[in-house]
Amino acid sequence: MNHKRVERIWRSEGLRVPKKQPRRGRLWLNDGSCVRLRPQRKDHVWAYDFVQTRTKDGRAVRMLTVVDEFTRECLGIDVARALTSDDVLERLAWLMGVPEHIRSDNGPEFTAKAVRGWLERVGVRTLFIEPGSPWENGYVESFNGKLRDELLDRERFDTLREARVLIERWRRDYNTVRPHSSLGYRPPAPEAIAAGPPSAALQAAPQRSEACRLHCL
Repeated sequence: MNHKRVERIWRSEGLRVPKKQPRRGRLWLNDGSCVRLRPQRKDHVWAYDFVQTRTKDGRAVRMLTVVDEFTRECLGIDVARALTSDDVLERLAWLMGVPEHIRSDNGPEFTAKAVRGWLERVGVRTLFIEPGSPWENGYVESFNGKLRDELLDRERFDTLREARVLIERWRRDYNTVRPHSSLGYRPPAPEAIAAGPPSAALQAAPQRSEACRLHCL
């Protein structure tokens, strides 16, 4: 039975036929990026969010994660019992570089006047996602999921200090070693740079060594 026949039956019974709703455009793409602004280059769009776990004694541990949406690099993870807007501001001030935009949810730590005022002074535009729509912050949500799956759900932290050490170790591995499918299975910030053609100095070194050997003979 097609929809037209259903509508005729509705009308014959004196029922009101619902109006056809217009199609709504998606707010995200298949790669998790928000349609409103996709990252185009390094430091174009950063994103930050909070993650929470607990130590062995049941006390809360809160983490502030900051990622570059284009390079996928994790720029920092702050770990503490509690994190406020002052801690967010301090982390942003200590990071190397300044993004053109920064994406986040509408949490009070991100919407605080001090944080928004500082971002405005340094020329960073804020991108707040719709309330209850974490998929609009897809990059950092994906990162947080990996952090939880690969570390937080596998480790038991006895102390806050241990949590800080292990989380920072994981962050460095994530940036420099762990392959990322979206980057052609390369890490975001590899420690080893692919070797290019040898420099003139390196090319000349074997020649100088050979000349020295002949001279000594």
